Amino acid sequence: MDTQTLRLFVLASDRLNISSAGRELGMAPAVASTRIAKLEHLLGAELLHRTTRKISLSSEGQDFLPYAREIIAQEETAMAALGKGKTRISGRLRFAAPSTFAQIYIAPILPKFMDEYPDLTLDLHLSDAQFNLIEGSYDLALRNSVLEDSSLTARKLADDTRILCAAPDYLERHGTPQSPDDLAAHRLIGFRDLNPTPLVSIAGQTSDFAPKHAAYRLIMNNGMTQKKATLDGAGISINSLWLIHEELANGTLRRVLPEHTVANQPSLWLIYPKSNVVSAKVRVLIDFLIQHVGNHPTWLA
Repeated sequence: MDTQTLRLFVLASDRLNISSAGRELGMAPAVASTRIAKLEHLLGAELLHRTTRKISLSSEGQDFLPYAREIIAQEETAMAALGKGKTRISGRLRFAAPSTFAQIYIAPILPKFMDEYPDLTLDLHLSDAQFNLIEGSYDLALRNSVLEDSSLTARKLADDTRILCAAPDYLERHGTPQSPDDLAAHRLIGFRDLNPTPLVSIAGQTSDFAPKHAAYRLIMNNGMTQKKATLDGAGISINSLWLIHEELANGTLRRVLPEHTVANQPSLWLIYPKSNVVSAKVRVLIDFLIQHVGNHPTWLA
């Protein structure tokens, strides 16, 4: 099993195109297809489903892909230890992140990253919706939720404190809640679904932010849209400080029930498939994000 064929398989999985992957590695389309077929014969499993119009990863291919990435990373690390191999980091790095956070904090620093690593292609998947890291064949992802998958490794980027807030105009028209029980009479903006969000007070008392039990409700699946709707007076929502700290400072948003916070506050995590060796391209992006975002978050200043 040669590593060049494994590189071909990884590239083909990322692009869902064997010919394109082969061309990047200097192979003719027929040679690339033959190499993939030989790898499948060696493993006794179909890794890529092929039709006349497209290819897709099989379940066996999804299982094998993390191991193929690790073998390649181990080879690169071993060659580097001997002073051989590539001195410049190159290739394609697939990175997934919440679109709202990426617009504010990642997009502005991308030019600097590209200047530092000109041979690296960054393939971004930006969405506030949930996604599967392994099935999506991502090298690295940013998540603002608790890590539960034991097949993944995580490195903390920053805290993600979330609070209740509303526009001054909304509070003037509908009143300011004095306790969590008052929320049932208000217009609540839920993110993604209507599931209750547990709250905890400074004194340790627990309650819920429960949109489905409220008199009026609005459901969103995009953080920036939720923020704008809150600013426009649509209701009370839960937002991260990294998203609304400027509005809290200038008074266009006000904190609601300031003695309460979201229980079990999540953090921002950089996650990647568990491996004994982290590839150089993943390592440099992790270090870059921690240096430029994680060490001094402006929303906590």
